[in-house]
Amino acid sequence: MALITAKLVEKDFGLDITDADGHTMRMDIPVAQGGNGSGFRPMQTLLSALCGCSAVDVISILKKQRQSLEHLDIEVDGQREEGKEPSLWKNIAIVFKMTGEVDPSKAFRAVDLSMEKYCSVAETLRAAGADIRFNVIVNGSAVSGQ
Repeated sequence: MALITAKLVEKDFGLDITDADGHTMRMDIPVAQGGNGSGFRPMQTLLSALCGCSAVDVISILKKQRQSLEHLDIEVDGQREEGKEPSLWKNIAIVFKMTGEVDPSKAFRAVDLSMEKYCSVAETLRAAGADIRFNVIVNGSAVSGQ
């Protein structure tokens, strides 16, 4: 079980979310929706979790393969359902950008394993109906799975 607490710290919607180890992140909603815009929106945290979960997988897999990863940048963008409440993530595009002495085929395989087998966040989003697509770029060149 993971204990998470939320404490209202800013007028109306500004929350500090804290885990059992004392790590904290700020959550809020945009000013246009009545918040202060001082933190992650709740649905953004799901995409952030996808980045974090897949990054841990990819880094771990590449380390086991003795690949020398220097940098990893992940960009994720999503489109939510329109005209529905709740409005779930419908389409998610994630781009993994890597640099270093990394074999492109191993990089693609690491991302594929994360997205299709290991990443619990990706599977949770898929179970809710999201279509997740990914691209891999190694040292500036796009990599395919073929």
